[in-house]
Amino acid sequence: MNMLNLIDKKKRNNSLTEEEIQYMINKYTNDEIPDYQMSSMLMAILINGMNKDETSWLTKSIVESGDVIDLSSIEGFKVDKHSTGGIGDKISLLVAPILASLNIPIAKMSGRGLGITGGTVDKLESIEGFNVELTSDQFIKQVNEHKIAIVGQSGNLTPADKKLYALRDVTGTVDSIPLIASSIMSKKIASGADGIVLDVKCGKGAFMKDLNHATELASTMISIGESLGRKVSVVITDMNQPLGHNIGNKLEVAEAHDFLRNYKDSEQGLLEVTIAISSKMYQLATGVSEDEAQNQVVETLTNGAALEKFKEFITAQGGDASDINPKDTKHTIEVKAVKDGYINLIDAELIGMASLLVGAGRLTKADTLDFDAGVKLVSLTGQEVQKGDTLAILYSNKDDVAESIKLIEEAYKIIEDEPIKNNSILKIM
Repeated sequence: MNMLNLIDKKKRNNSLTEEEIQYMINKYTNDEIPDYQMSSMLMAILINGMNKDETSWLTKSIVESGDVIDLSSIEGFKVDKHSTGGIGDKISLLVAPILASLNIPIAKMSGRGLGITGGTVDKLESIEGFNVELTSDQFIKQVNEHKIAIVGQSGNLTPADKKLYALRDVTGTVDSIPLIASSIMSKKIASGADGIVLDVKCGKGAFMKDLNHATELASTMISIGESLGRKVSVVITDMNQPLGHNIGNKLEVAEAHDFLRNYKDSEQGLLEVTIAISSKMYQLATGVSEDEAQNQVVETLTNGAALEKFKEFITAQGGDASDINPKDTKHTIEVKAVKDGYINLIDAELIGMASLLVGAGRLTKADTLDFDAGVKLVSLTGQEVQKGDTLAILYSNKDDVAESIKLIEEAYKIIEDEPIKNNSILKIM
């Protein structure tokens, strides 16, 4: 068996065997297959695809390339959640304390942000003292005592995925559904959860631009989960516009706190997505009906238990539970409407870029974040505005913010007639 023969086989649109995929991943992880040969294979996969068995075997081989977290010493059904990335996506900050307050253990490893999408770990680190680097023993002890812990991805989890992901990024092979699905699912399976709820974003501010491709990705990931003994559900959510009002690390922590304090006053899309994903996670963990799961989620929000769990969680990981609001920035700039009308769309990608440029995101992994920088959307989709009304507020410690202001202005699409409201939940699988 050699890599050249495998490349030739896949380029002719023939299926690889489990043994061939295992060989390829093991050899590549151990630097015995060069990048240029793996690049050829990735392009062949991009062009010809993979069947269900191949995608499952690829995921399994990536999982087995490194450590697998053993969560068996944590009591109860462990359910995890993953988002494919979005602007203003603070859902993990909400669903984790909601589920933990309902006695469902949340043992979660999260990543940092890169580009226009923020990372949960970055948001939590904006809280004074919060520690995302627990030892394995500390991690398990905290989940058993508090039902919740969120840490950064560490150790030797899925080293094959790290190498493949970096190679895909520079060889034009990112947009392959088998490769995307195996990358996401390998990390979740290696993290040790019993069940996984996937939030697949769809729209201008997401990687999946349309519902057909989002559904194909969702179906692929469900199939992988089933083949590897995991319960998997998917909620496909709209990302044509940002989620909630706030984009930026500390701004999103503040919005999450406000949501848990009084969810009824929250932005409608954020409310719908949070309840849908929380309910699906609870349903997956307990087996209750969809209606009962939703009732439990609403009850824990209403009685304040989820808010108390959020504060308990922050304190348990060394954070200051009172440090949830951003500090004043050097510049606070209101971006105004230039004409009368209705807001038809807020382009998530442009808002994300505006936030990135003022320091709320990273262009490279080495970039330093400004936790207090970001964008607050004052006026939302469907709202009527007059010329001169405030659309958004830009928070920045940088002096040069002209490009960010321009991006925010371009992001707001104002039309004469009241637009039709789009649904936040596009599909549940």
